[in-house]
Amino acid sequence: MVINCKGSLVDISKPTIMGILNITPDSFYAGSRLQNKDAILKAAEQMLTEGATILDIGGASSRPGANPVTEEEELKRVIPAIELITQEFPEALISVDTYRSSVLAQAVTAGIHLVNDISASSLDDKLFDVVAASNLPYILMHMQGEPKTMQAAPQYNDVLTNVMDFFIKKVAILRNKGVKDIILDVGFGFGKTIEHNYKLLNNLQVYQTLNLPMLVGLSRKSMIWKTLNCSPNEALNGTTALHMVALQQGANILRVHDVKAAKETIQLWQLLEEHK
Repeated sequence: MVINCKGSLVDISKPTIMGILNITPDSFYAGSRLQNKDAILKAAEQMLTEGATILDIGGASSRPGANPVTEEEELKRVIPAIELITQEFPEALISVDTYRSSVLAQAVTAGIHLVNDISASSLDDKLFDVVAASNLPYILMHMQGEPKTMQAAPQYNDVLTNVMDFFIKKVAILRNKGVKDIILDVGFGFGKTIEHNYKLLNNLQVYQTLNLPMLVGLSRKSMIWKTLNCSPNEALNGTTALHMVALQQGANILRVHDVKAAKETIQLWQLLEEHK
């Protein structure tokens, strides 16, 4: 299973790591907030050294209850960071975490390799067209509602079926626009109760019927720390446990704050696979 990241062919049939670089002052996990050049470069270097293939740069927190930042502020945060990392680490593959077509267009010019959109173009109806024009892989994520209100009272007839129907509909739209590489993300914590999240995790394999790679974003989320009655700062052990489940369920990309721990989990999973 290979994706074409602006001419770089990336084999994701073996699990791949995406490191999270939050250029924000308010992301839910304080340890991931980066607000100056030195901090960004240090975090990027550490993630690449520890085994990340992709660095995901975001300038607007999408935690539950988050207020949207202005387009101007988001651009001011992400574009210099993309240019900085592209210059210092030319081997790195960079994704931009945005739902704005205007931000995406400038990020493409700045040198990104993938598009990571929480909204599936629901917050900006021009975004799919910019994705198609970019010819870059697109991460299609399911979200019910929007970050400000998504966790108020999420409801589904059946979360597995509803997410599947969403993927089928959106993939058809993207294919019609000419988007070639699509990666699925069920959107843990985005308009879902803890019960919804665990049902999705326990049944990720059902989405393999779509024959598309899957990204999993579980790292330090509330489905872990609320369940364990701890904080995001204390949720690495729980994250690692659920990453193993995700890999067993067919995850191709782990989107993580802690690359070393994710890399070790993948190594142990691979050993288990070899000795089935």
